[in-house]
Amino acid sequence: MAKVEVYTKDWCGFSARAKRHLDHRGIAYEEIDVTNDAVREREMIERSDRHTVPQIFIDGYHLGGSDELLAADNNGLLDRLLAGHEKGEAA
Repeated sequence: MAKVEVYTKDWCGFSARAKRHLDHRGIAYEEIDVTNDAVREREMIERSDRHTVPQIFIDGYHLGGSDELLAADNNGLLDRLLAGHEKGEAA
């Protein structure tokens, strides 16, 4: 099973949308709430080179935010990443 990490903020609608989508698909994930955690937020920025949430990683591969998650699901990339394929390919 692939490790899915989702950096979120509790007030962010895009974070909620990404989590709803993952829940709907039955995909287990670790939520890393950076709302009041500057250290974890800095970690997210260093890993993703982005300042917005959500930021989604699958087995260490940076997928992107909620728009990239939905696009990856629509074009089959999400399933390939979850199966351990497509590492390093952009969504």
